[in-house]
Amino acid sequence: MAAATRTLFLSCFHSSGSEVSRHLSLRSRYPSMPRRPRAAVAVEVGDDGGSGADLEAAAGGSNINVAEEEKVAVFAVTGMTCTACAGSVEKAVKRLPGIQEAAVDVLGGRAQVAFYPASVSEEKIRETIEDAGFGAKLIDEEVKEKNILVCRLHIKGMTCTSCTSTVESALQVVPGVQRASVALATEEAEIRYDRRVVTATQLVHTVEESGFEAILVTTGEDRSRIDLKVDGILDERTVMVVKNSVEALPGVEDIKVDTELQKITISYKPDQTGPRDLIEFIESAASGHIAVSIYPEADGREQHRNGEINRYRKSFLWSLMFTVPVFLTSMVFMYIPVLKDGLDKKVINMMGIGELLRWILSTPVQFVIGRKFYTGAYKAICHGSPNMDVLIALGTNTAYFYSVYSVLRAATSETYMATDFFETSSMLISFIILGKYLEILAKGKTSEAIAKLMDLAPETATVLTYDHEGNVASEKEIDGRLIQKNDVIKVIPGGKVASDGFVIWGQSHVNESMITGESRPVAKKKGDTVIGGTVNENGVLHVRATFVGSESALAQIVRLVESAQMAKAPVQKFADQISKVFVPLVIFLSLLTWLSWFLAGRFHSYPSSWIPSSMDSFQLALQFGISVMVIACPCALGLATPTAVMVATGVGASQGVLIKGGQALESAQKVDCIVFDKTGTLTIGKPIVVNTRLLKNMVLREFYDYVAAAEVNSEHPLGKAIVEHAKKFYPEENHIWPEARDFLSVTGHGVKANISDRSVIVGNKSFMLSLGIDIPVEASEILIEEEDNAQTGIIVAMDQEVVGIIAVSDPIKPNAHEVVSYLKSMKVECIMVTGDNWGTAKAIGREVGIENIMAEAKPEHKAEKVKELQLSGKTVAMVGDGINDSPALVAADVGMAIGAGTDVAIEAADIVLMKSNLEDVITAIDLSRKTFFRIRMNYVWALGYNIMGIPIAAGVLFPSTRFRLPPWVAGAAMAASSVSVVCWSLLLRYYKRPLVIQERQT
Repeated sequence: MAAATRTLFLSCFHSSGSEVSRHLSLRSRYPSMPRRPRAAVAVEVGDDGGSGADLEAAAGGSNINVAEEEKVAVFAVTGMTCTACAGSVEKAVKRLPGIQEAAVDVLGGRAQVAFYPASVSEEKIRETIEDAGFGAKLIDEEVKEKNILVCRLHIKGMTCTSCTSTVESALQVVPGVQRASVALATEEAEIRYDRRVVTATQLVHTVEESGFEAILVTTGEDRSRIDLKVDGILDERTVMVVKNSVEALPGVEDIKVDTELQKITISYKPDQTGPRDLIEFIESAASGHIAVSIYPEADGREQHRNGEINRYRKSFLWSLMFTVPVFLTSMVFMYIPVLKDGLDKKVINMMGIGELLRWILSTPVQFVIGRKFYTGAYKAICHGSPNMDVLIALGTNTAYFYSVYSVLRAATSETYMATDFFETSSMLISFIILGKYLEILAKGKTSEAIAKLMDLAPETATVLTYDHEGNVASEKEIDGRLIQKNDVIKVIPGGKVASDGFVIWGQSHVNESMITGESRPVAKKKGDTVIGGTVNENGVLHVRATFVGSESALAQIVRLVESAQMAKAPVQKFADQISKVFVPLVIFLSLLTWLSWFLAGRFHSYPSSWIPSSMDSFQLALQFGISVMVIACPCALGLATPTAVMVATGVGASQGVLIKGGQALESAQKVDCIVFDKTGTLTIGKPIVVNTRLLKNMVLREFYDYVAAAEVNSEHPLGKAIVEHAKKFYPEENHIWPEARDFLSVTGHGVKANISDRSVIVGNKSFMLSLGIDIPVEASEILIEEEDNAQTGIIVAMDQEVVGIIAVSDPIKPNAHEVVSYLKSMKVECIMVTGDNWGTAKAIGREVGIENIMAEAKPEHKAEKVKELQLSGKTVAMVGDGINDSPALVAADVGMAIGAGTDVAIEAADIVLMKSNLEDVITAIDLSRKTFFRIRMNYVWALGYNIMGIPIAAGVLFPSTRFRLPPWVAGAAMAASSVSVVCWSLLLRYYKRPLVIQERQT
């Protein structure tokens, strides 16, 4: 299990392929069927008969008059591992109408197809290759994809979903932008764009034009980039020498020198050079006049957040200095006779000292400390998307300027008694700033999972150098960021593994729980892979680095979690729709409230005793209107979903469940049916040969020579098991099997080849029957016996005659029955789909507790079964690990890939189970359900708060109870609502797995 788990990181996150010529010259493995449309082509046969044309000649030969032009397309095909895979692709494509020729290069990962566009399209060919279980992309699209980048921007000033909608809309209309996603919780934008049409700088400018400040986090161009700090004088000559020297180095793609910041930025290819080499070369080129080191790097997101926290803290403290005296003079000192008399002394006419002091003290709060609300409101109105800043600015300005009018009128009148609301405006701004400060503190904790992941990488590493005899010559401690590909790193007991790589010397146990969630230490020996950031338990290891920096598994996981946190859940659309009308509606309700109370007072619709002694009917109506304006909170609605999704994806990653965004979370919580693949999912995935029954007289070793020679080209787990068993007959490690000619592999059925002087067929019963081979009664009885024992019987035929049966067993995972039982208790139906025979499938089903079984299924049948279940009204999850599962993983509402599975399966899945444990299926569903319970409660609170708060602020309770909300109390309630939503989401950090999993782990 552990060995399978760790392959996720070093083989699943990293894929490579070789470049080959666009025009392939491959001999097809299957005879071409007539695919040319009738009457489409008139052939003029020359002297040579025109029969020897290759694909290029077919595309443009001069001896063929084509009524409809034949077209040649080249596809990049991923997931092919052997000639059997290439054969499967070729055969699938040739079954299409309109295909003239098809050739597949397994090493280059390319397929060249000659076809007639009237009969079949490039898209149909691509879909056919994918239906065969492989990834496919038109080469033209692949070139285009290289120009498609994803950049990230940190955006300041967003307060609610109305702000995010404004930024998204502005970005999406920019030519070259394919997709833009803006997250309020992270205050970031993720933009997929074509760098040939638009630049990252232009995207920053677009955001700033929409009224917000944008900071470029990454352009998406340079995954292998390093910033170097220069100590010394960077004059023109030094800069020129350094640039020219570095640009000449192999692997260096770009270099930029910033003389003001004393900074050199270099983009490079990690397989050709590295940061340590670059530093040494620059210092050498500058003749020792400058010293170069890694640029002090702080996490940009954390830096911005800390700066924002400090700004709000300072703003709040300054506002307190002015607001507390305003509050005391208006609410406290008026009840102390001596102080009241002093504040009531008149300065000019009827204007008292108290009113003048409050005016002076509240003005800095209103226009200096509260300036950000003005700028935010102005920008929002300019772009036609009023936000929370508009409500705050309107509410505080109304209170402030009415108070100014009242005080000035008292100063010019000998009879008018001033009534001011300066405490309303200043206290309102102070409470809102406090709320924003607490909200940012709380939001910072939602991304703690990413911060913890990033902290796993060790700060230093010990690099070894070897002499000519292969002995360790020296060791040197370096900055962990200076590790280069192929460096040999020494890892001592208790130390962290500094980079992804493989062990070249030593043996130990490594704790990988911080990455995979697997609690048990994993044994490591020579040749085993290790993951950067994991902890070495006991022995000393020498590790050769393979993936460093942004290519490491840790960096890939962080990037995946970040992208998941940016992805919006569909339920977020609900909040987005409300936000479009929320602010205008609140402004309308505020004006309606003021007008209703004002007219009611003017026409004496309520007793004058209702009016407090300190104000008149106009002022009472004004207070009700201001309270309505400031109590409404669009922020709480906007934060309800993204904060919960952020915490859930982080918690999932820490528990070994990688969830690819809000869509996956929302779909997973609705799952009521799970389709399990058998091999590698319900079973361990490492079949072993347990029995061999020969039906003809022949030496067992000779029998396995033929079988292994046929199966050595197969990537199927059963084929590998047979080859491994056959190796036991030979003492040498790398035995060479006889050559297999005319090899044919039929996915899910078997293989066929000519070996030496015999035709050898290895496969299941249906494969034999399809080739016209009779199954003897004795063989049928053996098959039934093996199937009853939950073993797979593989038939071997030579020269059209059955000669033996190999029994292969794939042990069931020890927790499979418990998981299936627990899922049933969660009201989730379990189904098993496998390419194995019915007898074995039923035996496995009985052991794990699954009654609904589909056996002898090809990859396309699995996807069809998923679609059939969806049509019946079920929300379907598919759990699989192989290439043949990828069509079903894509078709399912939620695809869950076992972490030890193939790249294609993991790419196709919505959720990756990193530990390859079936219990994590329960964790994924349970976590998603608990997350959406939080989201629903957030919406209940946010909507309930506004639905109840606005009427109370409007004075609904005032006629019966004389209770009213002063504007400053309403503002405090508004600030508290956002904080409460974030805190409710933060409770997910304490998520515990279902009890059945905890008990098993203990």
